[in-house]
Amino acid sequence: MGDKNGLKQTFGNVIGSQKFIAVLALIAIYIFFAISSASFRSTDTLVSIFDASYYIGFLAIGVTFVIITGGIDLSIGTVMMCSAIIGGVLLQTGMPMWLVLIMIIVIGGSFGLINGVLVARFKLPPFIATLGTMMIAQGLGSIISNVQSVTFPLRGAEGGFFKSIFRLSNNFPIGIFVLILFAVLAAIILNKTKIGRYIFSIGSNREATRLSGVDVNKWETIAYVISGLFAGIAGIAYAATYTTILPGEGTGFELDAIAGVVIGGTSLSGGIGSIFGTVIGVFIMSVLKVGLPYIDLQPHYQLFITGIVLLIAVYFDVRRRNKL
Repeated sequence: MGDKNGLKQTFGNVIGSQKFIAVLALIAIYIFFAISSASFRSTDTLVSIFDASYYIGFLAIGVTFVIITGGIDLSIGTVMMCSAIIGGVLLQTGMPMWLVLIMIIVIGGSFGLINGVLVARFKLPPFIATLGTMMIAQGLGSIISNVQSVTFPLRGAEGGFFKSIFRLSNNFPIGIFVLILFAVLAAIILNKTKIGRYIFSIGSNREATRLSGVDVNKWETIAYVISGLFAGIAGIAYAATYTTILPGEGTGFELDAIAGVVIGGTSLSGGIGSIFGTVIGVFIMSVLKVGLPYIDLQPHYQLFITGIVLLIAVYFDVRRRNKL
């Protein structure tokens, strides 16, 4: 009888989990658009959904680490664009593409380090600290590029090899496998390493973690560095997908990423989260973005609908917290 009750409780926990609800929501939204529009049921549409998932997916995976600590990173969108723009400028100086790609990631990680130091060492509120670096990144990209757009090489041209990492010449979106690979790597770090264990611990009870002898400042800073590194990777994905990078852009991408994280079940209060849930949340955002025009709704309706979905996700998070 006890085993039966335990099985029932376990099944109930799975059904009630926000990740499970997110998976059902993703399936339901996709089916809704597929039924509403025959044009939606095409290979090109699926490719568009994947294309919209890459850079937001990398941003979301990185910021998951920060949100689990109980923090927030508003700078990831502009850091992504700033890193890509600076990379484009370096490319114009004759720097080889492989080194440019490394520099884009390094620039993103550097912003993450700055955020980590401001939050962990100088005790600035994460919202204010990352809002400041968001503005700095946006301005820095414009300054270095002299407010000029930068263009990366096309596939097949010299230096354009990196585009094939995300899409083959036959339009097959292999970038989805790259995203999954990095998601698996991030999940291993989060669930199987000391980094992840301490990040969860900081989010659950920062003071108790500190009193247990853990260098809280160090591990919190590492969470922001990881977020910055993934913002740099997102910059590469954006350049590979869209080729031309415009200065001064990036604002708003962080909201899509954070919404995907929260919809996927990561708690804004910290201490709870998963990479799997984040990826599902990102695909929900992408399906909405691509699918709404197929039912004659403009993309800005995505903001309205996403806002509602986000409020619902936060409501479930609050209820879950109250039950703990």
